[in-house]
Amino acid sequence: MSHNSFAIAGRLIGADQPPYCIAEVGINHNGDLDLALRMIDAAKAAGADAVKFQTFKAEEFCGDPQQMFTYKSQGQSVTESMLAMFQRYQFSPEQWRQVKAYCAKVGITFFSSPQNRSDLDLLLQIGVPAIKVGSDDFTNLPLLRSYAEAGLPLILSCGMSDLAEVHQALEGVGWFAGKPVALLLCTSQYPTPDADVNLSKLTTLQQAFPGLLVGFSDHTQGPLAAALAVARGARLFEKHFTLDHDLPGPDHWFSENVQGLTEWIEHIHRASRILGSPFVRPTAAEVDMRILARRSLMAIRAIAAGETLTANNIGLRRPGNGLSPALFDQAIGSVATRAIGEGELLQLGDFVVGAGR
Repeated sequence: MSHNSFAIAGRLIGADQPPYCIAEVGINHNGDLDLALRMIDAAKAAGADAVKFQTFKAEEFCGDPQQMFTYKSQGQSVTESMLAMFQRYQFSPEQWRQVKAYCAKVGITFFSSPQNRSDLDLLLQIGVPAIKVGSDDFTNLPLLRSYAEAGLPLILSCGMSDLAEVHQALEGVGWFAGKPVALLLCTSQYPTPDADVNLSKLTTLQQAFPGLLVGFSDHTQGPLAAALAVARGARLFEKHFTLDHDLPGPDHWFSENVQGLTEWIEHIHRASRILGSPFVRPTAAEVDMRILARRSLMAIRAIAAGETLTANNIGLRRPGNGLSPALFDQAIGSVATRAIGEGELLQLGDFVVGAGR
């Protein structure tokens, strides 16, 4: 099965296309619309193809008001109600419309991760070209099937999952039936230490599901892991970023700053360029270099018509735009068909193979 490409807002994503880079705002806007808009500007300036948020109504996915959440913020450990925290970070429908409109004005693709079907319904009303599902809902098959019914490309992060769960999710959203799906390798660990990234999983996933479009939701520090993921076949990339590591909130401290986001995107595209083509053939520059650096059959002294070619009158010299050195052994013992001046490159027809043997 091979259906490893689809388009998001007119941008084709696939194995033979440039990498697609998503700047993940998440909840790093802190519920502040102005901060969200400034982050959109920063994502665009950094070179991101899309900017992604998280759309939710806190009470619809946080069931227990007493459930506490401990996180690092501004260099300290903070413990608070998970429900209260997410309520602080949610936007109203009108604010989401303003976010989408500003993305359109800036010229960057907007989409968001819904937490429930009602959130997706809002996003569909606003207008999104794809649906991103986080690792937390990767095994939530009823929700995944509901999202798949929207008919948009699905981007699924598979953190915390095993191969059987990946198969189950892909089957649930219709990938085996040809629906547009991309799977992002993800480690749900913030930040992810090198030993737990396991980029080799990208190879496993592509072998297990031939034709699957894969990517990398990057929770590491710096650009190296994403650049290496390019070489493992990843075509979509996602990374959290912030305008200031010292802002309050659970994700700012490990998110990439704007300079880091810019470098991350640059490294991904550079890695893609370096990976290049699988075809073994010279580059355009190498074609010119072959003329300069390689050798050709050349008369190393004047040769009379009818004279036998030997190692004493022909040799291999630069430039390389004459007959290949591979013909040297055939030329030895042949007879010159014309007078050839010293330093002249031999051409086809200048000797008759075997005539002097």
